[in-house]
Amino acid sequence: MKQEKFSIAKRLKSFTYAFHGLRVLLREEHNSRIHLLATLCVIVAGVVLHISALEWVAVAFAVGIVFSAEIFNSAIEDLSDVVCPERDERIKKVKDLSAAAVLVSAFTALIVGLVIFIPKIMTLCS
Repeated sequence: MKQEKFSIAKRLKSFTYAFHGLRVLLREEHNSRIHLLATLCVIVAGVVLHISALEWVAVAFAVGIVFSAEIFNSAIEDLSDVVCPERDERIKKVKDLSAAAVLVSAFTALIVGLVIFIPKIMTLCS
């Protein structure tokens, strides 16, 4: 396979595909909107409660992992529907596993949020 010559214009064009993917995610995947709302709430809470730079890093990673899992899950589900439009137990297993990845990432993000925000809220209340 012949490798294409590096082109900044083509690399920049690839960003348009990625941003299109984000638009598709938010327009078509209802759970992504829930994740976006949760992200906005966490950002507001982080600003209000003055979380540290390291805590922001943890929050950013948690949010990124959840959205990445949601994107992979959506891609796997859509591809599965194209490959096998009829009901198939193997496809169901693949879809269930990809959905489980989103669930695990969301629970992990919840734990990160609780570890960061509960002590700050308790300090604020006392």
